[in-house]
Amino acid sequence: MPTNKGAFKIFSLAGIGVYVHWTWFLVAFYSIQYRTHEYSLMTWNVLEYLSLFLIVLTHEFGHQFACRQVGGQTHDIVLWPLGGVAYVSPPERPGAQLWSIAAGPLVNVVLLPVFFVLVAVTSRFGWADSHHDAHEFLRNLQSINLVLLIFNLMPVYPLDGGQILRSLLWFVVGRANSLLAASVIGFIGVAGLFLVALLLKEVLLGVMAVFILLNCWRGLAHARALARVAKLPRRAGFACPSCNTAPPLGDFWRCGKCGKAFDTFLTNTICPHCGTQYGTTRCLDCGISHPISEWRTPTSGNA
Repeated sequence: MPTNKGAFKIFSLAGIGVYVHWTWFLVAFYSIQYRTHEYSLMTWNVLEYLSLFLIVLTHEFGHQFACRQVGGQTHDIVLWPLGGVAYVSPPERPGAQLWSIAAGPLVNVVLLPVFFVLVAVTSRFGWADSHHDAHEFLRNLQSINLVLLIFNLMPVYPLDGGQILRSLLWFVVGRANSLLAASVIGFIGVAGLFLVALLLKEVLLGVMAVFILLNCWRGLAHARALARVAKLPRRAGFACPSCNTAPPLGDFWRCGKCGKAFDTFLTNTICPHCGTQYGTTRCLDCGISHPISEWRTPTSGNA
């Protein structure tokens, strides 16, 4: 996944940092130069690319604000040449995951009638002839928004469509199996993208296919790890405050100082090898950390 390494922070909104990767500027320069034949002035090329930037950005903010609505944690947004990534941590519930992912494409759905009306009205008033560049600009934005929506809704993990499919399957087959199914379907989609990239000789599409392939592989590995964790015996008297799942029995927490594994619930968050004490304990099921006092259930006698 892209990170904010090599990226420039351009602003923050509602506590969410927005970063642009340096490679974005290279692709922007190439795209602006390449599309000069569609407008009489290069200024419109610049405006078009900046508008693409805004459409992608509003899409990512859709993910962020929806995640907050369901009680999740929001982080940065990173824009890079192949799109944007909203770093969100929604609660490990299928409904919360579904809304956090679906809100991004819904932004593009809302924009569809907006661009349709603008193009229709300007066509009615003869802008295709009298204001050709402005009319072409609106038509291109309409097409860009539609293409982004269709591409993101492809049922290929980790695209929004693949994650929506995973969330829907979660209701039926559970967390691990839904991720496994979405990853396998993603591999099939990657094969199709590679074929299209070769036929059209589209380098960026090929790079996107590689990106999706790597994330499908990560998703498959994560699904297998979740399946293994789900089969472990559980410790009574404790439950994760976020997902209400009891922690597994065994040395599954690794000390960040000495690197040795230990059972944090058996030692009350103290590494028995080097004596380091930890303020929070990470849930192996949902990945969220909480103080161990919040893990204790009333039945344990330590509430």
